[in-house]
Amino acid sequence: MLQRPRRNRKSKAIRDLIAETSLQKNNLIYPLFLVNGENKKTEIDSMPNCYRWSIDLLLHEIEDCIKLGLNNFALFPAVEDNLKDKEATYSYHHDNFYLQAINTIKNKFPNITLMSDVAMDPYSSDGHDGYVENGEIINDKTLPILAKMAVAQAQAGIDIIGPSDMMDGRVGVIREALDQNGFTNTSIMSYTAKYASSFYGPFRDALDSAPKSGDKKTYQMDPRNKKEALIEAELDEFEGADFLMVKPALSYLDVIHCLKEQTDLPISAYNVSGEYAMIHAAAQNGWLDYEKTYMEVLTSIKRAGADIILTYFAKDFAKLKS
Repeated sequence: MLQRPRRNRKSKAIRDLIAETSLQKNNLIYPLFLVNGENKKTEIDSMPNCYRWSIDLLLHEIEDCIKLGLNNFALFPAVEDNLKDKEATYSYHHDNFYLQAINTIKNKFPNITLMSDVAMDPYSSDGHDGYVENGEIINDKTLPILAKMAVAQAQAGIDIIGPSDMMDGRVGVIREALDQNGFTNTSIMSYTAKYASSFYGPFRDALDSAPKSGDKKTYQMDPRNKKEALIEAELDEFEGADFLMVKPALSYLDVIHCLKEQTDLPISAYNVSGEYAMIHAAAQNGWLDYEKTYMEVLTSIKRAGADIILTYFAKDFAKLKS
């Protein structure tokens, strides 16, 4: 045999020398959950080692992450029911604790990258990403609300707007609103191919944002479809997105790869709460090795073509690599 591929696997040094996929801390965004108030740190039952933080304690958590080499964060608000209404008006209210937190974080840590969430569901009394009328999610009535939300977040100092709502045309409307208000340098990471997935349950526990009626299948993508993701990607790129995201990641590696092959924009992937929770559950039962399994998962997402990964494993990964 002239060719023996095993020669390139015979030692760790050689395996590392020719590894095709390299995963670094600067490829990761760490999602964090914010609550109103002070001195609050509550673990999320379905997401071990993930917490809802009040801003005073969250600042210490971000500082710890920065010391580990993590510099990219996505911020999600858990909003009290009394602040929610049909039109999500609290999302752009000047007293919004989420907006105040963005401003506080960016003032204290100006060199980090902070990504927002733009959708109605954290602020909506209906629990949907869009405006609900007679049981239907009305696309075009949602867009002005999302635009106001995005501008308010940009004013607070956010670096990257993250529209997670999956309404048609929202990237273009948000881009136009940002530009008209002088925020031409504020980026948009569009949730381009966000699927109606069963893996979101723990996230909805964290934010208490499940729909009050119905489901999200009329606006989130059907898990059976891949070509449809190309249509969404083409539209988002045309409308001014700076990054394109696939969510979830692990069950949609083929979609990540497909978008990577079709666009020159950076591709991100969201390694979602259910993917995180099931690895923890299996590890706690002794069925899987926690560290080896999450490393394999993150590597597979990167190998599929993701330039950026939003993951709850980010801090553990940073500790491992420090």
